[in-house]
Amino acid sequence: MFEQFTGTDSYITDSELRDGVNVALALEKPLLVRGEPGTGKTLLAHAIAEDLDRDLLTWHVKSTTEAQEGLYVYDTVQRLYDSRFDDGDVSDIEQYIDLGPLGRAFAMTEDGGEAPVLLIDEIDKADMEFPNDLLHELDEMQFTISETQRTVEARKRPIVVITSNAEKELPDAFLRRCVFHYIDFPDPDLMRDIVDVHHPDLEGTLLEQCLNRFYWLRNQSEVRKKPSTSELIDWIAALTQAGIEPERLEHELPFAGALLKREEDLESLDSMVSKTSSSRSSQSSNPWSL
Repeated sequence: MFEQFTGTDSYITDSELRDGVNVALALEKPLLVRGEPGTGKTLLAHAIAEDLDRDLLTWHVKSTTEAQEGLYVYDTVQRLYDSRFDDGDVSDIEQYIDLGPLGRAFAMTEDGGEAPVLLIDEIDKADMEFPNDLLHELDEMQFTISETQRTVEARKRPIVVITSNAEKELPDAFLRRCVFHYIDFPDPDLMRDIVDVHHPDLEGTLLEQCLNRFYWLRNQSEVRKKPSTSELIDWIAALTQAGIEPERLEHELPFAGALLKREEDLESLDSMVSKTSSSRSSQSSNPWSL
């Protein structure tokens, strides 16, 4: 069945994203997802796990992460400590082997269990060789723990979701083995649906004013870090809890620190608002309307 992933009540998707996920599921290939921060790349893996009723394993990649850590780690320090200060038996090396996220994903299906969703988050933070180092194990669905000679072999291929912020280019050999999808920033219509999930009782006029100001901010060339979807959700929560009336947003931008996260962006906000207010006086329509 091709249409496996349909989205969830809390994660709004468009048809292209659903198709991307389902192509990856049908081909049993990793899904590589790119997009600017705040577009829901990481949450996509959570939505897939929820929709397909699978366990979710998460591997947050850092600049120092090595591929071996995803398979297993041999805790030699703990074994040495136990050999010196503990009366227990340290000859059983297996007790000092900790499977990593990829290793656990393989092991979960050894006895016929359902394949989990494995999120490899922000893969582009690691060294350039990191993606290629994953290729063999992802292809073979097995690896051997050299210290014990135990082979961990998956009977079912994990559903692998890989996110990237495009901080660096990924190797071509790695890209060839993935299904790729770029998550576009939501347009106003889709954003209305997303906001409705988080703020279902939001008054219509306030919603439109919030969206007008939000997209107006994103379109300002002076803003270096564009506000994201999650920041819009937080900003609306602050406005509603403070009881801000929609009319106030016509003249100012309360709680701007929920939207703008750079000092220079906040410093230039007053001049942007003043410039827009001046042009507004000579226009019959709202200058920051959608």
